[in-house]
Amino acid sequence: MIVVVTAAAVPGYLHPQNQINLLELSIEKAIVALALSFVIVSGEIDLSIASVMGLAAVLVAWLRQQGVPVEVGIVAALAAGTLCGLFNGYWVAIVGLPSLAVTLAGLIGYRGVALLLVEDRSIGGFPDWFNRLGQQPLVGPFPLALIVFAALVVIATVLLQFSGFGRYVYVVGSSREVARFSGVRVPRVKMAVFAMSGLTAAFSGVLLAARLGAVRGSTAEGFELDIITMVLLGGVSIFGGSGSMAGVILSILVILNLRNGLALANATGNTQAGVIGALLILSVLVPNLIAAARARAVRSARVEAGRRSLPSAK
Repeated sequence: MIVVVTAAAVPGYLHPQNQINLLELSIEKAIVALALSFVIVSGEIDLSIASVMGLAAVLVAWLRQQGVPVEVGIVAALAAGTLCGLFNGYWVAIVGLPSLAVTLAGLIGYRGVALLLVEDRSIGGFPDWFNRLGQQPLVGPFPLALIVFAALVVIATVLLQFSGFGRYVYVVGSSREVARFSGVRVPRVKMAVFAMSGLTAAFSGVLLAARLGAVRGSTAEGFELDIITMVLLGGVSIFGGSGSMAGVILSILVILNLRNGLALANATGNTQAGVIGALLILSVLVPNLIAAARARAVRSARVEAGRRSLPSAK
């Protein structure tokens, strides 16, 4: 419906180049959504993803200012993102703290580190080759980030849906105790999904820095709303244990086209955020309402079956 309405209102909306541009503007969010799907399927949440993206982008720029080659800065940013994920995972998987509280603290802390490094200054001056990777097509009309996203879609789908690790993630999300008694190393699985989330967020932050050409301490601020909505709207249960990568990919397309359509309709950024927030609420509310309705239907059917069996019992 979103695509049909927007295409009818905007000539050339369905042109392939416009669709590539549409994906390119939010491709970093889509990449992080793939990794966040593993975290939420495992029954946890990671609110620090956008702050890790900003920290990674800032690290590349700050280290560049200190005379460190960009290549080394990229490696340092990826390592920092992985450490952030492992730090979150340690407190959740080993210590047993709620992931909501731990990653909320990470959201504030990692953003604070980024602001301490660059304050409110804008830092650019990246090498031309780095800017080209983020701003120019690499293969045909496709930029590097879009090619990486396509490859990660395949990898994430195979890993979550068709691998032993993916089955462990589902089992842990369904019931931690059942997983533990089944021989699954629950802490190791949770540490792995948080490390994956941190590494992917840092990688997306580096791609974002290349696309923007300059970064600030507030880079990627607020991205977590869109990213979490992409995952939950795609059918991944906030309580863990269910969801598919196909649903997440379709949800990514919905969110990107919705934002683009609202922008073309001259909707303000606050209006767009409000609509996305409403979708986030619906993505959690509707599945719960459906599950409750199904449970009532099952109970009613059992009661009716019991009533019908009474005369035969006599």
